[in-house]
Amino acid sequence: MSESIYLPEAASKAEKYQAILPQIEALISSETDLYANLANVTAVLKEAFGFFWVGFYLVKGEQLVLGPFQGPLACTRIAFGKGVCGTAWEEAKTQLVPDVEAFPGHIACSSASKSEIVVPGFREDKVWIVLDVDSDLLDDFDQDDVTYLEKLMKLLDNNL
Repeated sequence: MSESIYLPEAASKAEKYQAILPQIEALISSETDLYANLANVTAVLKEAFGFFWVGFYLVKGEQLVLGPFQGPLACTRIAFGKGVCGTAWEEAKTQLVPDVEAFPGHIACSSASKSEIVVPGFREDKVWIVLDVDSDLLDDFDQDDVTYLEKLMKLLDNNL
C-alpha cells in the first residue's frame, strides 16, 4: 500500500484528477474495508485539492449518515430530500451549487461553506452513498469537478 500520492506540480485541476484517479483505484483495490477505503479517498482529495470539507454520507434507511470525512465537524444525519446532500440522493444526480446561500433548504453544517458539489454513488440503480465536497469560496466547483468526481464515484461503485 502506498503511503503518499503523486501530484504533478503546476498541474491544472483536470490533470490533478487524472493523476489521482488511478492512484485511488490502486489504493482501494488491495483493501476490503469500506470505511478504510472511504477514509483514504477523503484524505487523497483533501491533499490534492485543499477542499474545505470532503466526506461521505451513507444511505441508512431514510437518512444519510455521516461517514469518513476531512474537515471541520459535520452534520451527522441528513433526511431524504433535505439540503444539497439529501437532494442529490432524492434526484439521484450530481448537485453543483455555486452559492450555498442561494440553494433552497441548504443545511449549514458550517457557516464557512460557500459552494458545494455532491455526487451520488449507485448500487443496483439506487443511491447508496454521496460524496460531499464544500469550499469556503463562492463558485469554486466547475464541470471538471463534475466529470472527475462522477468518474471517482463510478470507480468506488465498482470496487467497494
